[in-house]
Amino acid sequence: MDLLWSADRPLTANELRDALVDPQSTAAKPLATTTVLTVLSRLENKGFVTRDREIRPHGYSAVSSRAQHTAELMHEVLGTTSDRTATLARFIGNVSPQEAETLRALLASIGPSSE
Repeated sequence: MDLLWSADRPLTANELRDALVDPQSTAAKPLATTTVLTVLSRLENKGFVTRDREIRPHGYSAVSSRAQHTAELMHEVLGTTSDRTATLARFIGNVSPQEAETLRALLASIGPSSE
């Protein structure tokens, strides 16, 4: 996913395979394109990537940005807890001073809650 998130265009399975090769590796067997295609197919089925079928070979892109994906994971975790306040307090207690300042600025920018 890191490669797809950082790409400025759709990537083919071969491009991804080539980018995943570690030139320092002494592995006897290189990564197969079919393996990359299998992973991409699974990611597509789960809604993480989209495939551009209009071009050959197909190009693959991330459906959401890394930040969007991370935010969705955070919301998912918050949805599983019975005490959201305690979970948020624990999270906020572990942020750096700079991150705390960013949180304050973001909260101020959305204004007071309408509840």
